[in-house]
Amino acid sequence: MAVARDELRTVGVFQDLPDEQLDWFLEHATELRLQPGEVSTRAGEPADRMMVLLEGEVQARVEGSNENLFTIQAGSVSGVLPYSRMKTFPATSRAVRPSRGLLFPAALFDDLLSQMPELGKRLVATMVDRTREVTRAEQQRDRLAALGKLSAGLAHELNNPAAAAHRTAGRLRSAVSEFRSSVSKLEGVQLTEDERAAIDQFELSCCTETPELDVLKASQLQDEIEAILHQHGIQDGWQYASSLVESGVQPAPLNLVLDVVRRNVAEPALRRVSALVEINDLLAELEDSTSKISDLVRAIKEYSYMDQAPVQDVDLTKGLENTLTILAHKLKKGVTIKRDYHPTALLVNSYGSELNQVWTNIIDNAVDAMHGEGELRIKTFVEADCAVVEIGDSGPGIPPEIQSRIFEPFFTTKGVGEGTGLGLDTTLRIVRKHHGSINVTSVPGDTRFQIRLPSAGLAVRD
Repeated sequence: MAVARDELRTVGVFQDLPDEQLDWFLEHATELRLQPGEVSTRAGEPADRMMVLLEGEVQARVEGSNENLFTIQAGSVSGVLPYSRMKTFPATSRAVRPSRGLLFPAALFDDLLSQMPELGKRLVATMVDRTREVTRAEQQRDRLAALGKLSAGLAHELNNPAAAAHRTAGRLRSAVSEFRSSVSKLEGVQLTEDERAAIDQFELSCCTETPELDVLKASQLQDEIEAILHQHGIQDGWQYASSLVESGVQPAPLNLVLDVVRRNVAEPALRRVSALVEINDLLAELEDSTSKISDLVRAIKEYSYMDQAPVQDVDLTKGLENTLTILAHKLKKGVTIKRDYHPTALLVNSYGSELNQVWTNIIDNAVDAMHGEGELRIKTFVEADCAVVEIGDSGPGIPPEIQSRIFEPFFTTKGVGEGTGLGLDTTLRIVRKHHGSINVTSVPGDTRFQIRLPSAGLAVRD
């Protein structure tokens, strides 16, 4: 059944056009019928036709991805449009239910604009709206992807010290139980004043002396301490020798306390000392783990400018360091960071969280370019009335033929599913929003992004 004028008028852009113009369009269009699953356009094919969907629904997806890029409903115009610079279809479109429409060849666009000038204007407006909608969807997808990567990295970074703190807490419980048991045994043997004083002095020395760090010397010291314990009738001295060496015990103080205390006092006293030393070590480990968690949470709050004014004088160095902390999961695998910060903190009046997004995008790209191994160089300096941030890497460089395109929306050299091509576009928009500029130079082994921002002055260090 041929498409009639009235059916074509159900599509908004054709609604009130003259009959003769609709007849001309119908004469040069070809009817298209699709069953569910059938392809109307395939990614990479020449963009040589416009589609007017009269019935049904078509979904467009990027090849290799299950994510729906956009949906074409009945009454819509899709495909390539007049004045569009699209050369190939970016996505594969399939019908999701029985669909019917018209295909109009791009080769006749000049004739279409001549015969149907009003339609040409409407299609240009449609193209602008479509580009804006696709860009908005891609930007949202890019933000979610970036947030997902950051969240996964942060979860990993938080999990390590949290798991360490959990393990330490379990060992601490056992050490406290051992300490209480040894104290109970000592209380049951009625210590003399001399014994009590000797044990207290020995415990004090264990908790204040610096342990031997040389592995060979520590092993020799452990053998010597085991021999001393054996001489004083403690047959299983190996249980205490290791912890005593780690606590910094020397043979002389050990001989001194063992000479003073009775044999039935020596073993519970050593157990108490060993437990006490372990408790102190475990508390230090617990403090270190929880400090790492606190530092990471602080970095997250500062990175996102949580509970702070949206616009303020931002310390560039602090923002860069917070970004490095947030991206630590990517950097620590094989990236060496070389810092060259201006001696005085540089301030920029800005949306701090947005600038951190700039640093994140550039550093993340640099690490990906180096495949996770290489040198990341970060430098800040003053140039005229601008604060300059330079981020460089030792990767293979950006090929000269694409350097002029890296800030274009949707342009990416990454594989399918690895990048949306909006990271550097977003970076450029944020820098321009702050009345700044960005410049790129690249040769193999030395790619540099220089971001110039109007300076708000120098900060006074505390």
